[in-house]
Amino acid sequence: MADGEAVSAAVEASGPTAFWAPGSRILWRYRENGGTHFHIVRPVTVVRDDAELLAVWLAPGTECVKPVLADGTPVHSEPLQSRYTKPRTVQRDRWFGTGVLKLARPGEPWSVWLFWEPGWRFKNWYVNLEEPLARWAGGVDSEDHFLDITVAADRRWEWRDEDEFAQAQRDGLMDAALAERVRRAGRSAVEVIRAWGPPFCDGWQHWRPDPSWAVPSLPEDWDRTPAHVSS
Repeated sequence: MADGEAVSAAVEASGPTAFWAPGSRILWRYRENGGTHFHIVRPVTVVRDDAELLAVWLAPGTECVKPVLADGTPVHSEPLQSRYTKPRTVQRDRWFGTGVLKLARPGEPWSVWLFWEPGWRFKNWYVNLEEPLARWAGGVDSEDHFLDITVAADRRWEWRDEDEFAQAQRDGLMDAALAERVRRAGRSAVEVIRAWGPPFCDGWQHWRPDPSWAVPSLPEDWDRTPAHVSS
């Protein structure tokens, strides 16, 4: 397959099931909060895709799209009080450091990411609370919900970004009903962590990417608006 292709092994969009073959290249995207445009776009390689799980690999050095302030300032360099109210744009950048394995179960309002230190020493799991993934022919779309959970290799867990979650509510990026839904999702994720259910118990920390996989390219039409297939 040519670099830059978002390769889909999916059935017709009208079909009830659409799965990608391992090695397919798709996009994992996030819409801006409270908007319709995509501000995070990451080309990834499919590891597994079936009725139970979508697993993808974000390789080191992958060209991605990320949000920045209109003057080019990195988002997290801006004080929290004005971080979500200053004008923004997007820019292309590279995913630095080690790669990330992302796991998402259909319809679940979070995905689980695995991080490694150099040399494949497992670092931690990261539970990203978000809208359930919506599938389309070229990938999956979601919206990040600010609040996250980190899970250490020894299974200890903690909430992350509670300050950003609170600021997003103050700035009108989520209403009280959505915020409560996110909190419920977080509590459900914590129940899974405490019970050490899937995907934590599945041994994904021992997984390694196929060495024959090339780093996917970012397509020029990364911001196209698709007709979504399913969640």
